[in-house]
Amino acid sequence: MLETVKEIILDFQDVDLATGIPRRLMVTPVAGKATVCIGVRRCGKSTFMSQLMRRLLDTGVSRQNIIHLNFFDDRLHNLQHGGLSVILEAYFSLYPEKKNTEKVYCFFDEIQVVVGWEPFVDRLMRTEKCEVYITGSSAQMLSREIATQMRGRALSWEVFPFSFREFLSFKDIESAGPLTSRQRLVIQKLFSEYWEVGGFPETAGLDRHLRIKTHQEYFNAVLFRDLVERHDVAHPRAVADLAHWLVDNTASLYSVNNLTGYLKSLGHKAPKSAVSDYLEWFEDAYFLFTVRIYDASLARANSNPKKIYCIDHALVTSVSSGILVNSGHLLENLVFNALRRITPDIFYFKTKGGREVDFIAQMPDRSRMLVQVCESIADPQTRKREITALTEAMAELKLKSGTIVTRGVEEKIEGEYGTIFVTSVWRFLLNLPEPR
Repeated sequence: MLETVKEIILDFQDVDLATGIPRRLMVTPVAGKATVCIGVRRCGKSTFMSQLMRRLLDTGVSRQNIIHLNFFDDRLHNLQHGGLSVILEAYFSLYPEKKNTEKVYCFFDEIQVVVGWEPFVDRLMRTEKCEVYITGSSAQMLSREIATQMRGRALSWEVFPFSFREFLSFKDIESAGPLTSRQRLVIQKLFSEYWEVGGFPETAGLDRHLRIKTHQEYFNAVLFRDLVERHDVAHPRAVADLAHWLVDNTASLYSVNNLTGYLKSLGHKAPKSAVSDYLEWFEDAYFLFTVRIYDASLARANSNPKKIYCIDHALVTSVSSGILVNSGHLLENLVFNALRRITPDIFYFKTKGGREVDFIAQMPDRSRMLVQVCESIADPQTRKREITALTEAMAELKLKSGTIVTRGVEEKIEGEYGTIFVTSVWRFLLNLPEPR
């Protein structure tokens, strides 16, 4: 095994790094803590690791000071029998002069497939002069659980499918700074494409048929590998039916009671506790997200209906039956994901008058952002409804501004309690702060 690991370490020295499109995520390593990249399957975590390696090389770090091991490599299949310590033995037998004198950068993809990886990484950080980077997502362990296992010894960084800015980078379009009329038209046209293809890197250049097929493959991989196989679910059909219902009802309210009743109506005997587990597992897989009502009381927030969102709006169209999902729901889902890249603290709000605002997001700087999503406010009744809901929320929350995201309209509305900014979705996406 020693010679095999040596060979893999040396192989890396000759490999061209496939860095893809630069992700707009700044990772800052902290001494004594592993850097863990977490996110849904196929969102680009491994490619992002290559980008981090490229950044190191560009700052003058020698390639010999980087260890990169992908534990899905079949040559490492027997590593767990020989123990992970063989990695250090192999590396320092190749470069004995570096031990305790030069910093070594360790990149471990899918390390969770090896039993006992946690104490190895812990010892590595305590006894060696190194930085450790980890990704993982598999039936054995979800990426979020890796972060949990390393709690106190790791910092987690979330990786999502392409944002609209990253999609523009994929298309080689610069989106920073003031835009000329030509740039604006190009960006608007590319938003229409982003609307169709979504953010998964692999699907960005595929035709419609292959894109749908790929999205469905992702859906099934999450469903059967991350839920059914990993948790040894006794009734996989119930999980599949629940997943399809949730995707079909993207951006809609649900309760565990009505989900349990729905599964019962299909002949499944899944208790409420099982349905709650399924929802938690989907969230752990970064596939479906639950949004609670904004309430200081956690008990009240949990007793109210919740809303469901999917990791990618285009995946919804590829997987759903198309009966219940409409373009308004997809727009709301897209805005949710844009906010979720920046903060996990997202809620929906209900005013004392019973009017609903789609999102209140607590931003990293502790400010709060009120966002209403509506395809069009051209209809006078729709306009009045959306503005009234937002105005009531601004008054109750003592916020001086709110935003209505539309497919195209832009205006500024001055009201009694502050300013409402009506903005087109593409501009809203470009004006959001970068994730940190």
